[in-house]
Amino acid sequence: MNSSAQSLWGGLRVAVLALLWGSTFLWIELALRGLSPLQVTSVRCALGALVLVVACYATGHRLPRGVAVWRHIAVAAFFCNALPFALFSLGQQTVDSGLAGVLNATTPLWSIALGLALGSERGIHRVRLTGLLLGFAGTIVIFAPWQTTGGADWGALAILGAAASYAVAFTYMGRTLVRKGTPTISLSAAQLLAATGLTAVAMPVGGLERIDPSLTVVTAAVALSVLCTAITFHLTYRIINDEGATNAAVVGYLLPVVSVLLGAVVLGEDLGMRVVLGMAVVLLGVGMTRRPAATNAGKPARGEADSGEPAAGGPGPAALAGGAANSGVPAGAAPTPAAPVAAATTPPEEAR
Repeated sequence: MNSSAQSLWGGLRVAVLALLWGSTFLWIELALRGLSPLQVTSVRCALGALVLVVACYATGHRLPRGVAVWRHIAVAAFFCNALPFALFSLGQQTVDSGLAGVLNATTPLWSIALGLALGSERGIHRVRLTGLLLGFAGTIVIFAPWQTTGGADWGALAILGAAASYAVAFTYMGRTLVRKGTPTISLSAAQLLAATGLTAVAMPVGGLERIDPSLTVVTAAVALSVLCTAITFHLTYRIINDEGATNAAVVGYLLPVVSVLLGAVVLGEDLGMRVVLGMAVVLLGVGMTRRPAATNAGKPARGEADSGEPAAGGPGPAALAGGAANSGVPAGAAPTPAAPVAAATTPPEEAR
């Protein structure tokens, strides 16, 4: 395949991935027409786990073994799957799908803030700090706390909480699961299995309500589970493996745009100029936080040489989280509520 064809194929895969990721919020919105938030979460985890478990064994792998690794997987499943999936479904009871996609884009901002609090983000430079502040300023514009009516409500807070939960998850996953030698597909399947168990425990609280299994609801639930929670993981990893994390990062900027467009075209949502402006400010801030620190003549950025830790612009917890909310992709990729997982930084030969 020549370079022109490769470029076209790569662009097509990025476009498909952006469409799948960005459509997550549309499918949640449609699934909620016949299922409760917890039912949506449970179905999403269970069907997604089924697909990944089948894929795991079909590729000659098996689920991880050992109490220690499963303990880490359970924690990651709670913060990366069960909790944010539930919060998104709860939040979208009152928040449009387009706005949900925009708020999800704040995950890298929460990741940097968490890294600063934990001391893992060292020597953050001015551009990234400005991007962090600008991103949160855009979030405030979206929430419009100065308005007595028309501002964001508790549903938006729930979705913002989901984005923050992703940040916690990726920080934890980066320290306990990534680059530990376990194939990515095995961790993916195990993590969704654990999330399925966690949501099953909560079913008596809000998962036993009467359902309305219309064709639209069933289609949305299946699409959300299979396309937006299982298949996107494989597509994301292949893009990173074949073309690098930079191309995958493009998806992070397309995701909220896709979610807004789908909400407007399919559901007739109207975000308004304030939300559009806030979205632009958030994306600008996220883009600035992705800018690596400058180095002098190839020397490592401050903090790397002395501590052995990644430089401020390198793949620390914030970069990992910026890498893939819910996709488990490595540094530089984009936040998303799509495929679950922990360790796309596993070497390619282990993931196949």
